Amino acid sequence: MVFEKVQQLLSEQLNVAPEKITLESNIVADLHADSLDVVEMLMTLEDNFNIQVEDEDAANLLTVGAIVEYIEKATK
Repeated sequence: MVFEKVQQLLSEQLNVAPEKITLESNIVADLHADSLDVVEMLMTLEDNFNIQVEDEDAANLLTVGAIVEYIEKATK
């Protein structure tokens, strides 16, 4: 469920077809996000999942799978 929501949000924000977004997708290399996209993505995820992503954690969120795992841990 978390993956599907993240997939939808990234698809809308980055203008990428949802089926091209997998758990293995790298946010920058595969989905072509720039630094502004990454900041906006983090803000969107914080708003949608009611979480706070710390700066040191954000640096490790390089793939969709890492983001999903982080959200699942933060919302338990």
